[in-house]
Amino acid sequence: MSGRQSAVTLYYHLLSQPSRALKIFMDVNKIKYIPKEVQLAQGEHLQPEFEAINPFKKVPVISHNNFILTESVAILRYLCREFDVADHWYPKDTLQQAKVDEFLEWQHIELRAPLAMYFRTKFLMPMVTGKPAKQESVDRMYKLMVIGCDKVENIWLKDKPYLCGNSISLADILGACEIEQPRMAGYDPAEGRPKIKEWMDRIKKDLDPHYADAHAYLNAVAKKNAARSSQVVSKL
Repeated sequence: MSGRQSAVTLYYHLLSQPSRALKIFMDVNKIKYIPKEVQLAQGEHLQPEFEAINPFKKVPVISHNNFILTESVAILRYLCREFDVADHWYPKDTLQQAKVDEFLEWQHIELRAPLAMYFRTKFLMPMVTGKPAKQESVDRMYKLMVIGCDKVENIWLKDKPYLCGNSISLADILGACEIEQPRMAGYDPAEGRPKIKEWMDRIKKDLDPHYADAHAYLNAVAKKNAARSSQVVSKL
């Protein structure tokens, strides 16, 4: 495992779901890294200095021995190969590994896309632009988000404690961080979905304190928005 000889440089921001997943994974597995928080609100990811690292102008990114990777799933797989981590994260057994890969490929479109777009449409863009969200767009993203969350509840977690079997894997870290995201926009996927609720509680226990640390900002935003919504309702 040559990776243990040098630290990884991690470019990230905790508003980013895969950034949180990657940071949690590295903290849990004690992978030495140099943290480089990219200030998204200040547009640091759009500057030439960062574009030279990642031409896609997104986080997360890693640099390791002058080798750069810009996509979170590829990064996680690379770290599992390069560093000494427990086999359950990304099993060497081809059948078990294929099940993890199955979720990693599925989640891009079926889970990440609708949850991220709901968050972006209802919360992020109104915050950035100062303009209210178009309700038609919010409703469309909401429907897709519900479909994705229901599939996690009724298919992926139908008969097992983790997304891909009886042990936690890369799928669970990525999936949990995606499930957390719309809470900042006032929607909690765990509400009314007991299997997701039990799974999320299990993940938090497995990964704490690193999970809680990575989600401190998200939890603060979600709490603030929930309080604001309660005040609005009380005035109606």
